[in-house]
Amino acid sequence: MLITDPSQLPARLYLAEQVRALDRCAIEQHGIPGLTLMERAGGAAFELLRARWPEARSITVLCGTGNNGGDGFVVARLARQAGLTVRLLQLGGSAKLRGDALASAERFLQAGGTIEPYADLNFPADLIVDAVLGTGLERAVSGPWAEALMAANRHPAPLFALDIPSGLHADSGRILGCAIQAQATISFIGLKQGMFTAEGPACCGAIAFADLEVPSEVYRAVEGSARLLRWQAFAERLKPRARSLHKGDCGHLLLVGGETGLLGAIRMAGEAALRTGAGLVSIATRPEHAALIASQRPELMCHGVAQPEELLPLLARADAVAVGPGLGQGPWGQRMLRRVLQCDLPLVVDADGLNLLAQEPERRDGWVLTPHPGEAGRLLGCSAREIQSDRFGAVSRLRRRYGGVVLLKGAGTLIASEAEALTGLCREGNPGMASGGMGDLLTGVIGSLIVQGEPIEMAAEMGACLHGAAADLAAGGGERGMLATDLLPAIRRLMNPEAG
Repeated sequence: MLITDPSQLPARLYLAEQVRALDRCAIEQHGIPGLTLMERAGGAAFELLRARWPEARSITVLCGTGNNGGDGFVVARLARQAGLTVRLLQLGGSAKLRGDALASAERFLQAGGTIEPYADLNFPADLIVDAVLGTGLERAVSGPWAEALMAANRHPAPLFALDIPSGLHADSGRILGCAIQAQATISFIGLKQGMFTAEGPACCGAIAFADLEVPSEVYRAVEGSARLLRWQAFAERLKPRARSLHKGDCGHLLLVGGETGLLGAIRMAGEAALRTGAGLVSIATRPEHAALIASQRPELMCHGVAQPEELLPLLARADAVAVGPGLGQGPWGQRMLRRVLQCDLPLVVDADGLNLLAQEPERRDGWVLTPHPGEAGRLLGCSAREIQSDRFGAVSRLRRRYGGVVLLKGAGTLIASEAEALTGLCREGNPGMASGGMGDLLTGVIGSLIVQGEPIEMAAEMGACLHGAAADLAAGGGERGMLATDLLPAIRRLMNPEAG
């Protein structure tokens, strides 16, 4: 079955080795020949090719020497049979073809096709099909292989990747030297986790999936490595509020932050908490900021707090605390964080709360940490580049070291917790979120969900998807220039699905 609707993609994600295990299970335990799977893969890819690029009349297929190249030979053969002009360029030499890939190449030749050694891409084409390197890639692409991938990226024709864009690491989503920047990718048998985070989304473009008609028993044999999270699944849990509900039933969130010059962050976090449905939101901030924030958003109960002892009555009334937006790393922020960490309420820690935590690490179970890659690097004592090179590994290390729930922000936000064996991955969101204040909103959203009764694991996953889905709605007017506060109306709308 070919799936092109993003909302219908399977929820389970896999490591490359797990996909190979699925493949072996289908072949060895269910008697499906490898060449049959290759034919089905090429057939599904050609079906998508015709649907997505119906005007394409000349296609160029770049083939490697492994099974990914074998899939390309099938696509090329089917395209020729459909009357398209096909040019197939071989990288690595046809003499290196083995097994099913060799059989697929022979079928292409028997059908009248011609295999050319790759030289360059200095000729016109309506579409380029990438069937060069598959999921087994572990080292940087170099030499003629790298030249071919870069030439394909420079070519004006759209790029269509089979199984995974060549050069993209299937497990981590990092680019190994260079990688195909495809407009669309079709993934076979199992979705690879690296396609959905780090550089994966940028390389893959629109992702489609074909299960190659393998039996459902095959998927029960391999657990997978991660889960795709979708806002729609969480939205289905939202029911209209009881007519007898009052604000005390909807929780009380305390937000701590707003150092001099940073009051906007804590105000946005507070407003996001209200728009997500918290009954009461208090803000503990610098004394000089309290009246100003209250004048801008009177629904926020603002308290000027100069000393940590002044937090005690506020903590006593709260159901959860979110600390970090605009907190700063100076003496005031340090004192506030130390006092918050002494309470036993559920916590959300973000921004400078995380930067201060990196200086004096501690571990606890009842909190949600929401670092971006830079903050994650400080928490682990490494660079943001190292975090991005293995986001799945990084979020696991953070959770082991700090406990609780860890939400690693970025393209393909990851959520790891002890309660869930498989890491959650949120696909919602877009590049318009690359602007100040977005993380402050997320802090308020997650804190609000916690005080409304969601377990911290559910609040983190649901909050990430709500935040991203709201950004996707807000991006209807364009991604450039989108502000964090543009998401607030969408957050309210999404939290009320019954309103239509």
